[in-house]
Parts: sequence; C-alpha cells; structure tokens
Amino acid sequence: MLSTIQNTDVKQKDADRAVVVAVTTRAVFESGDGDGVYGMGVAFPLLQALQRVNQRLLEENPAESLLFDVVLITTDSQQQQQSSRIISSTRHHGLEIGRFCFSSQEDFIESLLKNNVQLFLSTDRNEALQASQKGVLSAVLDRQVAPSEQLRVMLCGDAVVRPDTGPVPASQQAAQSFSARLGEMRRRFSMLDSPLSIVLVTSSGGRESCGVALRTLRSRGLSVDEAYCLAGAPRSPILSVLRPHFLLSDGVID
Repeated sequence: MLSTIQNTDVKQKDADRAVVVAVTTRAVFESGDGDGVYGMGVAFPLLQALQRVNQRLLEENPAESLLFDVVLITTDSQQQQQSSRIISSTRHHGLEIGRFCFSSQEDFIESLLKNNVQLFLSTDRNEALQASQKGVLSAVLDRQVAPSEQLRVMLCGDAVVRPDTGPVPASQQAAQSFSARLGEMRRRFSMLDSPLSIVLVTSSGGRESCGVALRTLRSRGLSVDEAYCLAGAPRSPILSVLRPHFLLSDGVID
C-alpha cells in the first residue's frame, strides 16, 4: 500500500521543472531506539549539498524553478510505524524534504515512478538494482562523505563513450536526461564559487577516450569542471581524494 504525505513546512517545487531525487529513510537517518529524533545517516551531507544548490539558485533568481525536489522513501515496516518521528526528525535537522512516501518493499518502485523520480539513492544495492531495471537512475550510498560547500558529482566517462549496440536502455536514457538537467543547473553559476562541481573520470582508454566523452557531454549540454583520464589505473585513489557525493553512470552507480 502506498501513502504520500506532503511536507507543509517547505514550499512545494514546480512539478514540471524540478529535479526529483528520492532517498531512503535508512540512508538519511541512523536507526535508534526511543522516541527522540533520529541521528544523521550516510546521505545527510548529500542532502545538505542539494539544499545548498537550491539556496544559491534562489539567491541568483528568486523565481527559479529548476531546483532539486527531495522525496523521502520509507519501506521499513518498523519505521513506517514511526512516521511522525521521521517527519519531526527532518524538521529537527533542517532538511527540506518535499514529500514523505511510505510503501512496502514490494511496491516501492511504483512509488518512485508515481513521483517522477529522476535519481534514487539507497544504501541497499538490491533496491538500487530493482529501480535501475525499471529505468530509474540509481545510486548506492556506501561511503561517508564529509560536509562540503559543494555538491560534487562524478561522471563515468566510460559509460558516455560506450558504443551504440541497438536501442538505448531505459537506464541510459535516464542517466542522459539527469546529466542534461545537471548541466542546465551548472550553467546558472560562474566558473568560480559554484555550489555544484561536476567531474569526469574515464577509467579505460587514453586521452582520446576522455576527449570523446567531453565532446559527447557538451553536445548534451553538460560541461565539466574537471576531467581525469586514468588509462586503466584503479579508480579508488581518485575517489578517495575527490570524495564525490555520488558517481553517475548509466546503471546502478556508487
């Protein structure tokens, strides 16, 4: 059974323009006993960074409608019984959650589709895989990221330059659409002092592959702040240095 509660504490976003990001309650809050507010989970710095981008966009243009719209998804039956605690915890921590969605584990995909979710974030890889198979761009959040003044998004250049082998999968279409919206947001800011930083990393191939990825992204309306060509070197060292909030590919990402 699906249930959606609008958060009356925050102004609702323009449904036609907003970039809808859904995140699971388990990722946002740490589980805990008692009746007090939940502690901060692994996704907390990411949500703060999304809010900072929205704040800067509205400072630049108070009528801006291209904003992140965050939906909190709860599938845990025990947490669903404490919906008021979840809502009060978001208020306590100052999180701008647009809607609270409660669903069973079996029908959370329907909740994502009904809310036009363009990026789904979870600490559960199985959930992310299920969403990706239904065409919802998904990311696994499994590393703690320190609070930052920027939303840091890393793009996988290898997925960008992957040769066409037939119809474009729904997950790849979702990734292209989301990256285009990111590019539109990034253009709202100058090169310096931007609350949104986009980094391209190509793991395989040489400089030519990186160049192809850059040109492909520009053709989709997305320019990056930094680009790294690893030429077969492992990606983990650059991830530990740059510490992106998430890695954007065309399937399940982390």
